[in-house]
Amino acid sequence: MASSGGDEKAAAVVQNKKVVLRRYVTGLPTEEDMEIVVDTIVLRVPAGQTAVLVKNLYLSCDPWMRDRMSKHDDGDPTVLAPDFVIGEAMVNFGVGKVIDSTHPELTAGDLVWGMSGWEEYTLVTQTEYLSKINHKELPLSYYTGVLGMPGLTAFSCFFELGKPKKGDFVFVSAASGAVGQVVGQLAKIAGCFVVGSAGSDEKVSLLKDKFGYDDAFNYRSETDLGAALRRCLPDGIDVYFDSVGGATLDAALLHMRHGGRVAVCGMISQYGLEEPYGVRNLYCIIGKTVRVEGFNVNGYFHLYTRFEEEMAGYIKDGKVTVVEDVVEGIESAPASLIGLFSGRNVGKQVVAIAHSGTP
Repeated sequence: MASSGGDEKAAAVVQNKKVVLRRYVTGLPTEEDMEIVVDTIVLRVPAGQTAVLVKNLYLSCDPWMRDRMSKHDDGDPTVLAPDFVIGEAMVNFGVGKVIDSTHPELTAGDLVWGMSGWEEYTLVTQTEYLSKINHKELPLSYYTGVLGMPGLTAFSCFFELGKPKKGDFVFVSAASGAVGQVVGQLAKIAGCFVVGSAGSDEKVSLLKDKFGYDDAFNYRSETDLGAALRRCLPDGIDVYFDSVGGATLDAALLHMRHGGRVAVCGMISQYGLEEPYGVRNLYCIIGKTVRVEGFNVNGYFHLYTRFEEEMAGYIKDGKVTVVEDVVEGIESAPASLIGLFSGRNVGKQVVAIAHSGTP
């Protein structure tokens, strides 16, 4: 049964390490923009409150967190989620174990994933953002990536916006990251020819040898992105899954086939720039009748149950391979997040938590 959130004085009090934002960021973030602080937390949901107390086991590092590290004007139409609050734990889609709960569908001992804090323990009051983990036989860290928000992003953005057909030519940027590695494998399952771009020769080899991409290139060593696309996709692109934006999007637009689809999932090359890249080739969408559509995963959580079962099946059958970049300790979280923006990670960036307190 769920706890009733009883007498707080009878509950244990433990230390709670957390990563907080020290100041709002312009440009690319640095480790100095964040700090580790320690306070205490009572291991019980306060009486009269509907909430879930979670012991965080894995934290996630994701590019979308960068936008919440800046101060935005009220009413800014580009803002997807509220700014992080200075001095409070930053937010992620993490994995944890329920310590106490007054939620009717979650009880102590349940394993969950969803919106929680970059800290050892989180009192989650927005319980609609927590989901019970149904495949405990798979690594729990997968729920920060392939079975969590990035996986759902790959699945719903590719199929709902990209609308792939067997035989389509698919191009994926940021192809070795948490989302891209899943998109490429889903595209192969769908019977497509798939090409990816990544930021190192090591990652290019990973795409072809581990994830089954038909071809791939290192965008950092290419002097002409358009030439790279023509070499790898001589017949053009039917579906471009864009996580990069900027010059890569510009080059892809020139190479789209008639009736092609551009699913715009992210623009990591533009995050933190004071003067974003101005896309010049939008005229291509007219003559080629190309559809360009933006994606926000918040509108697709209704697909999660179907997605989880389908993706878990692919993993168990060996049709989807997972690569993670796991670091230990909450103290590693700031550097791991910063590393995303220079491509330092190989695969999904995960932080495994070692707790200072024992529940």
